[in-house]
Parts: sequence; structure tokens; C-alpha cells
Amino acid sequence: MRRIAAGFGAVLLMIPLAACTGVPGPGPGSATASASPTDAVPSAVFTFGTGSRPLGLDPAVVSDIESYRITRQVLEGLVGVDQTTGEPTPLLATEWNTSDEGRAYTFRLREKVSFQDGTAFDAAAVCSNFDRWFNFPDALRKQAPGTSFKGVFKAHSDQASLSIYKGCTALAPDNVRIELTQPFTGFLQALTLPAFAISSPQALASQNADELNQSRDGQPVSAYGLHPVGTGPYSFSSWDAGTVTLNSNQHYWGDKGQIGTINFVTYDHTQTRMQALFDGKIDAYDAVTVGNFDQLVKRGEQIIQRDPFSVMYLGMNQEVPILQNLKVRQAIEMAMDKDTLIRRFFIDNTAQATQFVPPKLSGFNNNASSLGHNPAKAKELLAEAGYQGEELKFYYPLNVTRPYLPTPEKVYAEISRQLTAVGLNIKPVPVEWSEGYLQQVTTPGDHALHLLGWNGSYSDPDNFVGPLFGENSGEFGYQDPQVFSKIARARGLPEGKERTEQYQTINAQIAATVPAVPIAFPISALALSDRVLKYPASPVLNEVFTKVELKP
Repeated sequence: MRRIAAGFGAVLLMIPLAACTGVPGPGPGSATASASPTDAVPSAVFTFGTGSRPLGLDPAVVSDIESYRITRQVLEGLVGVDQTTGEPTPLLATEWNTSDEGRAYTFRLREKVSFQDGTAFDAAAVCSNFDRWFNFPDALRKQAPGTSFKGVFKAHSDQASLSIYKGCTALAPDNVRIELTQPFTGFLQALTLPAFAISSPQALASQNADELNQSRDGQPVSAYGLHPVGTGPYSFSSWDAGTVTLNSNQHYWGDKGQIGTINFVTYDHTQTRMQALFDGKIDAYDAVTVGNFDQLVKRGEQIIQRDPFSVMYLGMNQEVPILQNLKVRQAIEMAMDKDTLIRRFFIDNTAQATQFVPPKLSGFNNNASSLGHNPAKAKELLAEAGYQGEELKFYYPLNVTRPYLPTPEKVYAEISRQLTAVGLNIKPVPVEWSEGYLQQVTTPGDHALHLLGWNGSYSDPDNFVGPLFGENSGEFGYQDPQVFSKIARARGLPEGKERTEQYQTINAQIAATVPAVPIAFPISALALSDRVLKYPASPVLNEVFTKVELKP
């Protein structure tokens, strides 16, 4: 049952935590109004306050939350996510079957669906998108290192022998087969990622989608990344300064909901975002902070909490010589007081993390090693390692709020204090999120330490350990062929005891070698005005606004 608590005349709506089954999707925050009829013309205006500007609107080449929040409204994939169970559900594909021992998937496609530019959605369009991702040019991949295709399929066409993607065949206009080189248990779940939404091939070609030759807020984007075209319930309208506007797609095949216009408006600071809600300028905003929580309750605003499905961590880059020493990395972990960090900067019921897989997923290891908070031992380890005050550049983002990191400047200040207290020489390197923070800390560079998090996108442990630790990356400079091999094997094992045990072993091995320090499994929260009757809150952020219900 949802808990409704009254205080200071307020109504506080809480999403209950999902049952311990590993599913990532609680239901909506309220159910007091019925859905608007499918044939009604949506006319409401809904304004959502975001914590940062999108990095681009081509979901295949970006990976940030605010970009995905928008593209989920415009584009759709073959497979959706059930809001209650977290299981794959029909979207552009109405049914599917598996053959060749899990190496081939045949999808029956939804008929009479068009892209927003009027061109037909069919099997050829699906294959055009898959082949585009597989054949991404090297230049694009260097400009957009966070693309999801490699994380899921392991390699592109220039290293085809390493890729698990084999090919896509249009069997008929409404029938498509996707073949893999080896079984991948999480394949259907992975297809729910926004990165695998299907774009109009005509729009991709006419807007040179693979050429990131334009710039928006300092980020390289293509013309297509400034004007996406999909099959979704909303069409792109404009992107001006801090506002992206979408309009209802009048030819959408499904329920159009109540909302005719969505405005995504960026407020870099939590206080200005909250004040905008108080002033009636926005209807909702994400990433409520501890400092805002009580103020929202006192003013009578609704708060919806998502079930935790992300991990916030301190990254360490072993390309920095001193961090190649395990004892130094262990000392950094022991210097950190996670309890204090969580108590001060995260919403109540946020759990401490000792590994990177959340406890509700199979593969979570109750026995994974955790060194705990031990400043005295940290000092001993630094002395044993021969640490002589080498400078550690500590990168952290400015003017951004993420669901997994609501107040990065404050979190940085506390961690820096803890590390300095054991004798580490910390040099702060603040970077504006909008000026490429994400790219700077996930590509090779001089970042010794950095703050970041990973928001899970589907209910499989591979979604957490695979992208972070499945191969050497510029983020961690992590080299452990044994772990790489185990992750590659585990993702192909069928669900069951062997697969679970393999991921438990992987978690234990990552914890023992400390390539990064997991700090928290944060609970994130949204604030809603009393105009909102229902909001489709989802830990994997699969929040499509046709499901929003508003007061008449």
C-alpha cells in the first residue's frame, strides 16, 4: 500500500519499495483519476524542471539522464518495460520468439505505425537502425564515448569478431530477425534501453546523424541530435536556451494521454527548481535533495520516491601511477565514512553500498568484502605503500543534480575532508557538468579521483558490472582479464544458480581489488504540484508522460 502522511497540512505521497524480486519498476504514485480516452485530443501543458540541460537528443550517442528523459517521449524501441513487474513488454514489437539456442530473436512488428516525418515504420527501418549502430564510425565513437551499443554488444563492425551482434534481417515488412554470435540472457531487457529506440532512417540520413559537426552548450551533436524523429507519443518542437518543447504526436498509434505540450525547463540549482514549483512555473521536478525535502512537505507539495536502482561511487583511475598500488586504493576506501555521507546528503532509507550490484538483483553477494571505515588502518596502508604526498586530482561536477548524486559539491567537500584527514594530497578539480564533465572523467586523462554514479536501466546484473568493469576503460584504467572473461561468460549463462553464483564471484573480485568505491544505493525523489494526480515513477526512469494524469 502507498503511505500517505499528513504534516503541516501537507500530503506526502510515497512509492513503496518493490518486493525483493529484482524487478526495477514500482507503479505510479497515485491512482485517483482515470486515463483520458485514446481518441481525445491532448490539450494540457505540462512543464517539468530538469537538473541539467540534455547533452543531445540522439539517444544512440548520448547516455545522460536528462537527454533520455526527453527522447523517451519522442522515440520508442521494440520492447518496453512493464511498470509493475519490470519485465519486457510489447512496444513496437508485439511478440517475439527465440531460436538457435538463444542466438536468434524474431520479432513481429506493430503494423500501421509511422514515424513523425510520415515515413513508415517497418522491418527495414529496424535493420537500418541496428546496422547504423553496428557501423558507427570511429570518429563518432571518439566524440561520443558513452554510446550504449558497445557496452551491450561488446564491439562494432571494425572488430566484428569480438561483437555479439551478427546481423539483422527484414523477413517481411512486419517481421524482423536479429542474430547474435552467442547467447546473451539479458538481450530483451537490454533492448528496453533508450539507446536502442528506433529513429526514422530518412531523418537520420537527411540530418547526417553520424556527423557530430554541430555544437549545443559546448557538446558535439549532429543535426539529427538537435531534432530527433521517432514513433513516440510526442514530436520534437524546439530547443531554445534552457527549454526543450515537445508536442503531442497526433498520429500516434497508442494512447495519447492528456498532455498536448511538454516543456522541459532547466534549473541548475536545487533551490531555484524548488522555488519554480512553489511559484507555479513548473508542475514537477526531479532529484529532490535532503535540504529541500522538509520545505516541500511544509508547503504541501507531493513527493514521490523511486525504488533505489542506482549506485553512487568514487571512481579511481589506475592510469595514475600511485593508484596502481592496491594498498593506496584500499586506504582510500578505509578513509571514507559512508554513513556520514549518506546521513548528510541522501534521502532517508538510502542504503550503504559495498558492491556495484543492488541487493535486489540476482548476483548480489552478501559476503563481498568491505574494508569499512578505519582511518588509522588507512594511514598504515599509505605508509606501507610508500605514499609520499603525491597529488591526486579529484574531479567533481558543478551546477548539476543527478538522481544518484543530488548535491555533488557538498559530497565532494566531505569526501575530500575525509581523505585529507588520513594524509592524502587532494587537489580539487571542479568542472561544470555542461562543459563536458561526463566525458572528461570517462575517457583517458589526469583524473585520479572522480564522483559519478550509474543508474540501472534494466533488471540484470550485467547492466551494472558489464558497462563499468567489463573491459578496460578510460574511467578506471582497470585491467583484470579474469574479471573481463567472467563477465563475458556470465552474461550468456541462462537464468539460474550458476549464473547467480558467477555474478556473486564477480562482485567479490571487484570488491577485493577496489577499482572504485561504491558509496550508496540512493533513493531518488520527484516533487509534484497538486495539479498532478498521477505520475509514472520508475527506478529505471522509464517515465513516459502519456501516463501523467492531471486535474481537469
